[in-house]
Amino acid sequence: MSEQRFIDLETRLAYQDQLLQELNDAVTSQQAKIMQLDEQCKSLIARVRAIADAAPAGDSGDEMPPHY
Repeated sequence: MSEQRFIDLETRLAYQDQLLQELNDAVTSQQAKIMQLDEQCKSLIARVRAIADAAPAGDSGDEMPPHY
């Protein structure tokens, strides 16, 4: 192999290493955000369940409003 071909391969490898690191950083950041959103979702579900449990047990969801 010629010297120029080695240089070209090393250059491509360096760019690929840099790109791989950038992609790894992006995936790591996205995973952290997913975990944060998952925790928020679980918290909201717990809050909605707590509100539903505190609501009166009557089945007034199907009743007609008094003005009908």
